Amino acid sequence: MSYWKPDTTVAAIVERDGRFLMVEEKTRDGVRLNQPAGHLDPGETLPQAVIREALEETAHHVEPAACVGIYMSRYQHPETRTDVTYLRFVFACRLVAADPMRPLDAGIVRALWLTPDEIRARHDMMRSPVVLRGLEDYLAGKRFPLELIFTHPNCVYTYV
Repeated sequence: MSYWKPDTTVAAIVERDGRFLMVEEKTRDGVRLNQPAGHLDPGETLPQAVIREALEETAHHVEPAACVGIYMSRYQHPETRTDVTYLRFVFACRLVAADPMRPLDAGIVRALWLTPDEIRARHDMMRSPVVLRGLEDYLAGKRFPLELIFTHPNCVYTYV
């Protein structure tokens, strides 16, 4: 019997003076553009995951303010035959502070602030087809309360 489940990921949309915090990251398909994003780790909530990923990838502390949307997409690599479905939770986040001395995650080329037009102009560099969709939804004013997502206490734990 086979077992299928989508990979759960989070992404942060962080705006400052009309520019958005983005990352350029090395992938097997070359350098790609993404929001600060990554996988949900065991024992953490979705908001905790987006805080951690933003810090690891950009050296910026953020605070989730709202949910922008939940997006499902599929990645198929033509050569390796990798076939993965992603379930991406996108959060509108407030910038709390920058930590310029903190090193960025392995694979992150740099963090940068781009305007929506600069991001749209790089559509061919997007890590995922939902990167731009999440930004467009944010710009359209889509916001849902964080209470939309419930995490049962038995999902959250710390390693001892």
